[in-house]
Amino acid sequence: QVELVESGGGLVQAGDSLRLSCAASGRTLSTYVMGWFRQAPGKEREFVASIVWSGGITYYADLVKGRFTISRDNAKNTVYLQMNSLKPEDTAVYYCAARRAYSNTYDYWGQGTQVTVSS
Repeated sequence: QVELVESGGGLVQAGDSLRLSCAASGRTLSTYVMGWFRQAPGKEREFVASIVWSGGITYYADLVKGRFTISRDNAKNTVYLQMNSLKPEDTAVYYCAARRAYSNTYDYWGQGTQVTVSS
């Protein structure tokens, strides 16, 4: 069992930056992939970014590539999403998730944190 707790959301203006954190507990994450997803009102949840815990390989959705950076801190068992040059269309509830490296399914999800970007 992996427990995930997100934090760092808030209300910012377009062009601002925000850093989300996802604290993980319950298991060693060396065999996991950590992901960030988001869901805007009336839309389906979409992939934002992911990082392979062991090795640090990262993947990004085209919409955020060049603006968002995912990283992890091994000592703190925490994953971060640094979001720069935020746009109103980035407004959504952001979720942290975890899946085993050999699986395509994210089995563990956090409760989500709201990010609102005003124009």
